[in-house]
Amino acid sequence: MPVHLPDTVDAAVAHLAADPSATLLAGGTDLMVEVNDGHRRPSGDVVVVNRIAELRSWRRDAAARAVTIGAAVSYREIETGPLGEMFPALGEAARTVGSPQIRNAGTLGGNLGTCSPAGDGLPVLAALDATVELASSHGRRVVPIGEFMVGVKRTALAPGEMIVSITLPLIDGWQGYAKVGVRNAMVIAVASTCVVLDRAQRRVAVALGSVGPTILRCPEAEHDLAASIDWETLRVAGEDLERFATLVSAASRPITDHRSTAEYRRHAVGVLARRLVRRASSEEVTV
Repeated sequence: MPVHLPDTVDAAVAHLAADPSATLLAGGTDLMVEVNDGHRRPSGDVVVVNRIAELRSWRRDAAARAVTIGAAVSYREIETGPLGEMFPALGEAARTVGSPQIRNAGTLGGNLGTCSPAGDGLPVLAALDATVELASSHGRRVVPIGEFMVGVKRTALAPGEMIVSITLPLIDGWQGYAKVGVRNAMVIAVASTCVVLDRAQRRVAVALGSVGPTILRCPEAEHDLAASIDWETLRVAGEDLERFATLVSAASRPITDHRSTAEYRRHAVGVLARRLVRRASSEEVTV
């Protein structure tokens, strides 16, 4: 099959426009598993995008208090560098992705493009209200993360479009991520949770993975905790925390499959959310 190695976004989308069936390849940690298992066979050209400098870099906008991360930035860079310090939940999620070899190759944009409900980075992006920049031969557009992820491995990408970057706001508060699986490492999430406590905005965000057709937010639980938390200490009374965990569990829409039962997943996200909030009150708050 023809393989193209563009060095700019414009060159990449030109290939996509010329061949709508083309397959994008960054780290290949999702794609090659499907190819090797016989579940997928690229029918057209392969466009390799991990040599595009714009996709391999990130930048901080101090005025906007936001960071834009290129789609081909690896999980290794996220877990070990400044990105993991600015976004602790994303760093925690990155450290749970596969093996060191997988984290060296796997990219945030690839995780988003695959859009599996079990994708480790996705609950963090959802809880932080990320935006996604897309490019095609017709130009660029920005889509809120909640509108980009539309179903199980389904996104709002139009034919000929590719993910360029993800923009995340810097928060004054605390954030954390946790997941459970069938073993302690190199495991697909049975259930995952991200909690963000934005002290400046008095806002709580909770996002759940592996318990619905896509990443789920928990608006009722978020509003309830925002009203009951002590925003100075981030402490929550025991009965309020239990109610919060119950509301988080109720917001999930899990299924039973070969990795877990729906009942366990529903219970697990509530437990993870409760543990994360408890952890927030015992750690130094990040700025």
